[in-house]
Amino acid sequence: MQRRAPLHHLMNLNPLFLALAGLALAGCESISDAAGNVRAKFDSRSDARTRIYAAPPRATYAAARAAAEQMGYRFLRGGAAQGELDAMSGIAPGETNRSSRQIAMNVRLHATLDAAETEVRVRFSEIIEPDSRNRAGIATETSLRDTPHYEVFFRNVQQALDAQVGPRKS
Repeated sequence: MQRRAPLHHLMNLNPLFLALAGLALAGCESISDAAGNVRAKFDSRSDARTRIYAAPPRATYAAARAAAEQMGYRFLRGGAAQGELDAMSGIAPGETNRSSRQIAMNVRLHATLDAAETEVRVRFSEIIEPDSRNRAGIATETSLRDTPHYEVFFRNVQQALDAQVGPRKS
């Protein structure tokens, strides 16, 4: 004859099971919050402003490079064929002692379907190195969202494109 477990032992397992299930579900919510924070971090890295110019990609690339140089940025890499232009500002002192800061410019150019216009997407980000003497090379990069750099860049690109065409006859 087999002996069965008394029913009251099974009743004691119910609160334990409920507590474990509650912890598991609470963990899911915190994981969801963490995933949302990571997603927001990646979304901020893709912060960029876009403008379309009535010019072919090569002419727009030349204008973008001239605009970057006019704003004091140093060319790092890219080309008209790749549709990329990466540039960096000079190193400036940061807000705290021994810190430094730079602004990075990332420009991506894409021809429209008819290739008569070019979409220009630019992203500026600030690179801050907190203690450049003791921790050289350790820096943080943050996208710049509300800065006049975007409008200045777009205006300079348009001026460079206008200069390529030359004065208009009336």
